[in-house]
Amino acid sequence: MTLSDKHLEILRAVRAAGPVIDPPAAKALYAPLLEGMPRGAEPVRDVVYGVAERHRLDVYPAVGAGGPVPVVVFLHGGGFIRGDKADREAVGHYFSRHGVVAVLPNYRLGPRHRWPAGAEDVASALAWTRANIAQYGGDPDHIVLAGESAGAAHVAAATLISRFHPPEGLKIAGAFLASGVYNAELEYLARAQLGIATPDPRNEAYFGTDFAAYRAMSTVELVDAAPFPLAITYAELDPIQMQAQAGELFARLVTRHGFQPRIGVVANHNHLSQVYAINSGDDALAAPLLAFVRDSRMKSP
Repeated sequence: MTLSDKHLEILRAVRAAGPVIDPPAAKALYAPLLEGMPRGAEPVRDVVYGVAERHRLDVYPAVGAGGPVPVVVFLHGGGFIRGDKADREAVGHYFSRHGVVAVLPNYRLGPRHRWPAGAEDVASALAWTRANIAQYGGDPDHIVLAGESAGAAHVAAATLISRFHPPEGLKIAGAFLASGVYNAELEYLARAQLGIATPDPRNEAYFGTDFAAYRAMSTVELVDAAPFPLAITYAELDPIQMQAQAGELFARLVTRHGFQPRIGVVANHNHLSQVYAINSGDDALAAPLLAFVRDSRMKSP
């Protein structure tokens, strides 16, 4: 991948800023490139998939699809307390123009809605997608769940913990987790080492303030799903807690649960720049995600 001078300028700014999470700054860096981004099919917006106000999703049909095509359900981030599918429009257009149907759901946020609301909403979005995606040209037997940051945390919980699986079983082609939170207890007990604020506006808003209960809400402690295709990534300039948790989740899945997940580092990017780069011409995260979506296949029962 050859990057433009503008991309290289952005990456120099990203590296100079270091491992920060600054949504306005990341969005501003990529705004000039995304303003004229290539577009796929226009989305069908605000489709209802549940009863809550935020149970709405956008569907981006695939361009040039000649038959049922792969589907990616992509969950935005936002530290459990913010975020919106509209801010990930570039993700939808990227997949659409690469022959993949993209489903971008909103989900309930803290502090009004606490664990396990996010995992429950992933399950509901998956159920809607499996039942309805054929009418948009998608293959209901080739659905990949993907998420970044809090979205990755919710996808991890929804897929790795069997209590959140649909009655008929998980039945996905795979899951892709980018820079997520998988161990709430670790983030609480190691706040000083990891540079996490006290009180933590993200985790306490979603997991609550009964810290003795954090282990019972930490995905790494609750894994009981049968292995399925899985990828775990983190950004080179992610905050250290995201890097530590990606490694911990990978190690536990391999040594205790029989998984063989892919693991990778998104070079030159921080927690948010890796996502805002999607569809800008910088495919550092987009390329491995697209390859995973295309390559993954649902195992036969």
